[in-house]
Amino acid sequence: MKRFNKVTPEGTKDILFEECLAQREVSARLERVFRMRGYNEVITPGIEYYDVFDLADAAIPQYEMYKSTDNKGRLIVFRPDLTLPIARLTATRLQAMEKPVRLYYNQPVYRNRKDLSGSRDESTQAGIELLGASGLRADLEVITAAVDALSSCTENFRLEIGNARFFKVLADELPISEDQKEDIRLTIESKNYAALGDMLDALEPSPYTEAIRKLPRLFGREEVFAEAEGFCKGHPVLAETLQYMRTLYNALAQLGLGDRLMVDFGLVQRNDYYTGVVFSAYVENYGDAVLKGGRYDNLLKQFDAPMPAIGFAAEVDALAALLLEGAHAQSVPTPEVLIYSAAGQEIRAQQQLRKLTAEGKICEAAVQETEEEARAYAARRGIPQVIVVGSEETI
Repeated sequence: MKRFNKVTPEGTKDILFEECLAQREVSARLERVFRMRGYNEVITPGIEYYDVFDLADAAIPQYEMYKSTDNKGRLIVFRPDLTLPIARLTATRLQAMEKPVRLYYNQPVYRNRKDLSGSRDESTQAGIELLGASGLRADLEVITAAVDALSSCTENFRLEIGNARFFKVLADELPISEDQKEDIRLTIESKNYAALGDMLDALEPSPYTEAIRKLPRLFGREEVFAEAEGFCKGHPVLAETLQYMRTLYNALAQLGLGDRLMVDFGLVQRNDYYTGVVFSAYVENYGDAVLKGGRYDNLLKQFDAPMPAIGFAAEVDALAALLLEGAHAQSVPTPEVLIYSAAGQEIRAQQQLRKLTAEGKICEAAVQETEEEARAYAARRGIPQVIVVGSEETI
């Protein structure tokens, strides 16, 4: 039988040296933005009961979850998402807390991705959730925090904003099943115009089918709003949503993003719990979004604690890779001093190492048996100084 003791599971990888430093650096930058905005860190379990994610609006396919059972036979999953555990946490442990509740996280998630998808099954996400607040001020707070978080790592990103209500309202006007709505949503998300056209052609022509046909093409800057007015007029919910998005866009434009701020009416995030504004951010040479978020006002109701909420998650691994590619990441430091101990002087060498590291020097204790071997090792590593404890000689 073939053994797999020298490889990692598909969708995972070992993370080494500079990449580790880059991930820590990205995490530190993001967390500083979150803390300075008044958000408090929470850590949820790496395993959760399946029921946390088996909600009508969760929209995480069962086949994407890594599943197991506990010692009582109850179904558990490796955490595939962080918003749902935080909703559970807020509805139970933080129910009496003054609203709004500001939380942030930096944890791995696990998704059983399709082969050749290019996405890892294990990835780290850092993000915030603002729970118990609605309206323009709350939306601007979270989206601006997303801009600040991204700006702390790179200036070369594009932010796209949309609204889940456009597709939901239009799709609800069509005589189709929930499964058909999801199929149409997927084609819009992938901007697969041909497949979308085939699906809509099979339906009775109506203003709503034509409006949905236009959604993935409504992408750009302020001019997009004028293009959308045609199908929003005469429908109060769509007209109100369009006006709100125009107000939101004009406010965000004051952040100085320029052409990096885009409007995308075809932005239909996968998680069905989104109820209002949605947003994504992209960087060059990375196919998927490096940040996703949106408003999910109905989710907490499913945990018996109804309240509005909005948040986002940034992909730490992707931002760390960007840091490495831009040569802005830290390099693995070479020790400044190698300390070798003569026989019987081993503890004195450790005491010397403690003294020097307390002064801020990176030191290694030599484990070689002879001084010659220690000096040869220092030469190969490029360590500039060797201290021999038990002798006055140093180099």
